[in-house]
This record gives sequence, C-alpha cells and structure tokens, in this order.
Amino acid sequence: MPQGLKRYVVTCGIVVAIFLILAALFASAISSSDSAQSVDGLRVASDATAVATDDASFGFDSFTRANRGTAKLYSGSYYGYRYPLVSRDAVSVVVASDTAIVFIPESVSASLDVDIDDASFQAAFENMLVAIDSASANGGQTVDRVKPSYVFTSEPEVELNGYTVRYGQEVEEGVYYTTVFKTGLTVPQAGDPGDDAGAANKAALYAESFKLLPASEVNIAGAATGMDAVAQFFDTLDWRPLWVSLRATAIAMLFIFVLGLLAAWATIRMPNRWKGIVDTILTIPMVLPPTVCGFLLLLAFGKSTELGRWLIAHGIDLVFTFPAVVISCIVVAFPLMYRTARGAFEGLDSNMLDAARTLGWSEGRIFRTLMMPLTWPSIAAGTVLAFARSMGEFGATLFFAGNYAGVTQTIPIAIYFDWMAGDTDAAIFWVGVVILLSFLVILFVNTYSARTQKWKQPGGPAAGRKVKSGAARTASRDDGRNAAADANAARASESR
Repeated sequence: MPQGLKRYVVTCGIVVAIFLILAALFASAISSSDSAQSVDGLRVASDATAVATDDASFGFDSFTRANRGTAKLYSGSYYGYRYPLVSRDAVSVVVASDTAIVFIPESVSASLDVDIDDASFQAAFENMLVAIDSASANGGQTVDRVKPSYVFTSEPEVELNGYTVRYGQEVEEGVYYTTVFKTGLTVPQAGDPGDDAGAANKAALYAESFKLLPASEVNIAGAATGMDAVAQFFDTLDWRPLWVSLRATAIAMLFIFVLGLLAAWATIRMPNRWKGIVDTILTIPMVLPPTVCGFLLLLAFGKSTELGRWLIAHGIDLVFTFPAVVISCIVVAFPLMYRTARGAFEGLDSNMLDAARTLGWSEGRIFRTLMMPLTWPSIAAGTVLAFARSMGEFGATLFFAGNYAGVTQTIPIAIYFDWMAGDTDAAIFWVGVVILLSFLVILFVNTYSARTQKWKQPGGPAAGRKVKSGAARTASRDDGRNAAADANAARASESR
C-alpha cells in the first residue's frame, strides 16, 4: 500500500473511532438527563417504555407508539390500514379525533383480576396513559391535548365513524396488528383496495401498544450513565439504516458517475437546436421538489401506468423495494454530476481538441486522455455533490421506496422516524454519522485530486521537469557555441 494512502486510511480510522465514542457519549448524556420521572405517584421510565403508579396494581411495559401505520399489501392481500402490536396479548389504544378505543384482551384482564368497566380501573389507566403518551409524543398529538372519550372493550371489532377497527389481526405468522378499514369491506381481500387505504389512514391519528402487567413486574429503569450508557446505546442501536444507505449510495454513484459523464460529453456534441431540450430534461429533477420526483416515480412504476403494469406483469415490482431506493438516489443526484461535468467540458479550449483530432486521435482517446484529466477537479466536485445529495435523499425515497427497516430505511428516513418515535438519541447519532461520512468522502476526493493535479502546481514534478529540460537545453546551446568558437579559432590559425 502506498505510504500516502496508508496515512489516509489510518487518519480515517482514528477519526471514525473518535466520532463513535463522542457520539455515543453525547447521546448517553442526553439520556442521562432524562432519568426516570416520578410525578404525583406516577413513575415513567426514562425511555418512555414503561409506567406504573402507587395507586394501581398494574402498569404498562414495552410501550410503543406508531404515529403512522401501513397499508401495503401482504402476499397480494389487503388487510386494512394497520398498526403493529408488541405481542399477541398486548393492549392496543387507537386514538381518533374524538375517541380513544382501548382494546384489552379478556385473558389479560382475567390474569390481573381487574374489571375494565370499573371506574377506578379506568381512571388509573387513563392517568398512566396520559403520562407515558406525553413522554413519547416528541411534539406529536397527545391524548392530553385531544381529550378523547375513552371506549374500553374486549371485543375484537369496534365501529368508529364509519370504519371498523379490528384487534389482533395476524398478517404473517406471529405478527399481529390492529387494523382500520371501511365498515362493510371484506378484509383481508385480494388485490388493490382502491381508496380505502388512504381513507382509513385518516380515520385514526395514531395508535399505541403495550403489555399490561402486575405493577411488581413493570421495569421502571432510569437511564444508564458513563460507559454503561455507551454499551447500552450501541447494543440497542439498529445499524441497518447505515448498511442500506451505504449500499444504495455506492450502487447509485456508479451509475451517476458514468451516466453523468457520458450525458455531459454527448450533450456538448449535439446540435444547438436539440441541446437545450435534452439539457432541460436531464436537469429538471434538480429543481423539482424531491416529493414530486418520488411521486412521479411512483406513478411511472406503479399500477397507474402501462409501463408499471407491464413490469409488474413480468415479475418486476420496483415500488417499496431496495432497487427503488437506488433509483430515487440516481434521479435526484444525477443532474448535479451532469451539470458540473458539462460546464467543465465546455470550458476546455476547442482549438486544443481540434488539434488532437487533426493528429488522428479518436473521440474516445480525446475524452480519456485530454478531457478527463483536464477537468478532473470539476468532476471530483460533481462527484462530491452527487454523493452528498444521494446520501441525504429523503422525500423521493420515502414516496417511492417507503420505510421498511433493513430494506428501504435509509439514514435520513431513520432520523425522521426515530425523532417522531421519541428516540432522540438515535436521531442525533445518525445525524453525526451522515456528517462523518460526508467529511470522509470530501477528504478522500480532495486528497486524491491534489495528488493527481500535482503537475499544475508551481513547484510540482512537472515544473521540475521543465526546469531540468530548460537547463539541459541551455547547456546544450552553450556547448554548441563553445564548439563553434573553437572550430573558428582553429581555421584562423591554419590560414595564418
């Protein structure tokens, strides 16, 4: 390995290690400030996953809040707009604009020996729900602000403003949901549900799920501190958004780099009457909002167009898949590479290129030998811009690829949903990861560009070669003059 590259790798490794430690300490410092809260006898865990009270024999554990559900088909069937349950016998709370439906399985109420219709039980339950709901809302709607009327039930289905809310729907083996769909609709049903998915999405504001346990079994834990917090943070961190982002960005950059250069090279050689139209088509994704790009991709490759239906019929379903993430990155980042490369190519001296053609050089040789080396600093800048745009892509990816952990959830999407779910530590950590990755890529490109452009520097190798060759030519001329003078002197002596 070259010495310069070895130093770069070591530097990057040290920077990464320092960053990971500092980021974890920073995240744990935030967690440490949020120790287990105790207000009016209510004890809420620091991570808002558990709550208990001195006035009740039960408490909440494994609490999760879903601000959004999903209506995606599973195995070709529609199950309604669904919110996940933490377990088969978990409690589910579906919060609408005026009603909060509380599903408590009979087996749970029987094991706790509680009556869900008892006023004291409901009062204690509502107090704990308000406390933990507010702790996990992270700026979203809360039952304390909505002030809904509560409906406690053990029935598997409840009517809500023209919709049916079904509890405990098993969609895949061992995975259960609370689902919402229009009353009268048969669920599950094969194929596209039409407008039901969009309408059912608006029927509820959000949903929550948790385990109802005896108070003695509820784990009300404060935040860890020091190195324990660091270890806990990394043990619980889901690293999949990092791998999805790196894979998607790496694959996208291969296409962006090659296609951007080729498109720029082809565009500058086009007749002027076509150049403007082609340039506009290739550049327009740069000025469109990312959500518009994602929506257009969803229309193009979904069931709304002939192309999408044809692809799906031939087994190519791109919507909400990893290839959709790559395509989204390519579409939004390609114009940056294309515009930068085109501007650099157009700045080259056309007489120099024509001279190369008169020497019999092919267009490919001119591109490789002249255009690429001379415009490399601009190409490197375009690469950095395209990488940053691709790594930070959010709107188009969310529209076209969705948010599926380990499949389409990139770092920007993870930041948004972690923040919405109240996991501020993870959101801040991922922000730092994006900054670090961008820093390392920019550093690498700048270092590589500096090494490949040394011939332009005043004291570089090329300058040294010029000085040496100039000195050699001067010495040669001096030797020639001296030899000529000696010859003339010899002839003059002979003539005398």
